Amino acid sequence: MPELPEVETVVRGLRQPLCGHEIVAAKVFSKKVRTPVPPALGRLLSGATVLEVARRAKYILIHLGTGNTLIIHLGMTGSLQLRSPDMEPFRPGRHDHLWFRLGSGTEIVFSDPRRFGVIDLAPTAELQNRSHFVHLGPEPLERSFTGTALTQRLKGRKTAIKLALMNQEIVVGVGNIYASEALFKAGISPLREAGKLRASEAETLCGTVKTVLRASIRAGGSTLRDYRQASGELGFFQNRFAVYDREGQGCPGCTCKPEKTGGIMRITQGGRSTFYCPRKQK
Repeated sequence: MPELPEVETVVRGLRQPLCGHEIVAAKVFSKKVRTPVPPALGRLLSGATVLEVARRAKYILIHLGTGNTLIIHLGMTGSLQLRSPDMEPFRPGRHDHLWFRLGSGTEIVFSDPRRFGVIDLAPTAELQNRSHFVHLGPEPLERSFTGTALTQRLKGRKTAIKLALMNQEIVVGVGNIYASEALFKAGISPLREAGKLRASEAETLCGTVKTVLRASIRAGGSTLRDYRQASGELGFFQNRFAVYDREGQGCPGCTCKPEKTGGIMRITQGGRSTFYCPRKQK
């Protein structure tokens, strides 16, 4: 599933082509993806000018001059792709759910083979009260996300710290990949009880979460299966993983012999794979 860096990369790729342009035509090809698509969405989008493209957690927000915001979640396999005016005329495929064309001639297509994504429209002024957003915790890249703030949110929680980092009520967007990577950089075992982290450890972890997310954004995100940038390019951060998907290998700076120690370990937490170094993470 695309995580915060992948969604942020898509958002940044959409800003220049979309902002300031009018949507001159729009079509909806599905009544439902993960949730029902507003039945009048195509009509409500047509004629609207895009004011801004933003992100909240893993949601893409396209703010419109009509006072509404188009809400898109990529789910597990969703993508938003740009089509230039010189491409062949668009013909919807079986996995295409939304299409719109701008006055510039640029087209945007939302596709989602597994249909776990979201397409919705809501008044911009009421976004924070929508069911998509009311439960969400802080953004990890904002200044307000500090070690002190993380300590408060972890207080009394008996769940493993890896699972706590993936809890969207504690902090948004830190999915499976980046939780493993941030914990490795912080030297914290993913098995540690979240509420028992020391203040200094929470401060360190807060910093490594920010570092890992920013590095991935600079690399265009991570492409493991379906994720593509809006331009169609792959992400490249998967080439820089320290522990994720590297079971049995040596971790960065490794001085042991993986063939003897077993190298990076893979365990299952909450139904997801966790990768970590038991010698460096305590």
